[in-house]
Amino acid sequence: MKTAILVAAITGAVAVAGWFVNGILSGRANRRQAMLKDQLDRRQALLGEQIAHVQRQLAELYGPLAFLLHEGEATFQDLLYTLGRRPGQYIFPAHGQLPDEELKVWLFWVDNDLMPRNSAIQKLLSAKTHLLVDGDLPASYLAFLNHFNSWRVSHERWKQEGVPYSWHSKVNWPKAFREEVLATFRTLMQQHARLLSEVSVAATSLGCQLSGDVYGTEATIAGSSRRQHS
Repeated sequence: MKTAILVAAITGAVAVAGWFVNGILSGRANRRQAMLKDQLDRRQALLGEQIAHVQRQLAELYGPLAFLLHEGEATFQDLLYTLGRRPGQYIFPAHGQLPDEELKVWLFWVDNDLMPRNSAIQKLLSAKTHLLVDGDLPASYLAFLNHFNSWRVSHERWKQEGVPYSWHSKVNWPKAFREEVLATFRTLMQQHARLLSEVSVAATSLGCQLSGDVYGTEATIAGSSRRQHS
């Protein structure tokens, strides 16, 4: 009789201990899962902010700039062809004067292509300075602004007051401006793709960790249960 009571007491104690151990293991697993989920949420929130900023840079500044510059290169090559110039050849000769017919063509391009596009670029840079990479205007950007502004004022004065000028900007077109804008555009596109990939990797990594924790906890609890009934 005493032996039966003792066995029953031991069995009950083991069951209580097993229940207690299982509770601890489950609690630890739940806390770890919550911690991992919180880490993922914070990581994805940070990545989301970075992605949103890069998307704005591409959509509102560098994308439009890249389009305008590609378009400008194409129409400038058309102008060279129209004037009988070779690719890469200067429009104005060394003495600085164009024949009357060529000057008419040039001024038509200035009013209907070059100036409007340069004005659009200037407005983008003025309105979207907060989207500039590194938050500053590179030297080539400042060179473009000098090129455009010095030309715009002289050209407008000629149109409004008839004051002749050299028919072109006092500052040469900065080739580095186009190169730098397009290089930044490509870098941002690559950064955008990398950030999207990081979001996917982070989510997959968390899923694997959670699955591993659940499997490990279930295996430990199962082993504890088997010991209780053995």
